This record gives sequence, C-alpha cells and structure tokens, in this order.
Amino acid sequence: MSNKVNDLSQQHSVFNQYMAEIRDVTVQTDSMRFRRNLERVGEIMAYEISKTLVYEQRTVSTPLADSECKVLASQPVLATILRAGLPLHQGFLNYFDRAENTFVSAYRLHHNDDDDFDVEVEYLASPDLEGKTVILCDPMLATGSSMLLAYRALLERGTPRHIHVATVIASEQGIRFVQQNMPTETTIWTGAVDKELTSRSYIVPGLGDAGDLAYGSKQ
Repeated sequence: MSNKVNDLSQQHSVFNQYMAEIRDVTVQTDSMRFRRNLERVGEIMAYEISKTLVYEQRTVSTPLADSECKVLASQPVLATILRAGLPLHQGFLNYFDRAENTFVSAYRLHHNDDDDFDVEVEYLASPDLEGKTVILCDPMLATGSSMLLAYRALLERGTPRHIHVATVIASEQGIRFVQQNMPTETTIWTGAVDKELTSRSYIVPGLGDAGDLAYGSKQ
C-alpha cells in the first residue's frame, strides 16, 4: 500500500501566499522573511497534522467552573535534518510546544565536484522513539535519500509507530522513493510537488538552496 501524500498547495488558503514568497527570488533576498515563511509553513502543517492525532478528554478548572476539553493523548516527537530544516522545525515547535525533539546532521558528499554524491549522516541527538509518532521535517524532498537515511538513523532510538514526513517542496521522484522505501505507516505532507530534478538532484522550479537562503552561503 502506498504512503498517503497530502499536497497542501491543492487547497485554497493563505498557505499558498507563503509558498509563493518562499519561491520568489525578489523576496528571498530577505533571509529573515525567508526563515519566517518556512516557520509559517511548519505552523500550518503542524495544525493539519494535529487533526490526525489521538485526543483524550480532560477536565480543566476555569475561574468559574470546570470545563471538559479534548487534549493530545501524547505529544509527537519533532525531528529535523540540519541545517535547512531548523526554521521549518521551529514552526512545528511553536504548535507542539511540549514535544520532544530529535536532530539529525546529514549532508551531500560530492565526489570530484561532479554530479555523483553520497548522503552522509554524521550526528544524531534523540529521545527514545519506540512506539511514538514522529514528524520528520526537511524543506526539500529531492531524491529522498536524505530522508531515508535520517529515518534509518532514527531507528537506533526505537521504531516509531507512525512517521509524518513534512517537506516544503517535494519532487515526484522523491515522493516515489519514500513510498517505495519507507514503512507504510508513513504519511507525506508537502507544500508543493515539482516534476523535475537537475543532474545534481536539485528540484526545478523548486526554490534554490534552502539552507543558504535561510542562513547564508557555505564553503
């Protein structure tokens, strides 16, 4: 069974305004605005994902009387791939403000400056993940290799009950790769689906390098 894909660009909402600004080269020159828009995307995705989680009834005392409220039965674990994923992660954390957090450091290791590269995972900081719901976010789902390696790294801390993959822009190829290689207990959330990948595995039209746009160029 294929993993479910939720493309939020198919809905008519203010979400699409933030997506337009994230892609726009004239807006991208303002790195603070770019980071905030990634954060907004994370906030909206957090709200949408929250609709799929389990809730329980709880009695809350107000100054005048008791009120019966529905609250999360358990918090998800928020996981992100450094560094580009940090603003998106913060958006999720703004809504799931009691969640535990996981950080994975992964990067592309290019060979001889050509189009051939490997994805390396070099660092993991994570709580126990056994039986928990994990939201794994990274702004770009290009080939899907980084996402799969990050997921495999998470397994060192236990097997999650369900994985929500959250990405700002996904390629069709990346979605297929996740569907074919990650568990069926995976739901994909994306702000848009683009068709093309370059020879260096950058999404077209995409938005460019999310990490550089958010935090400056690197060497």
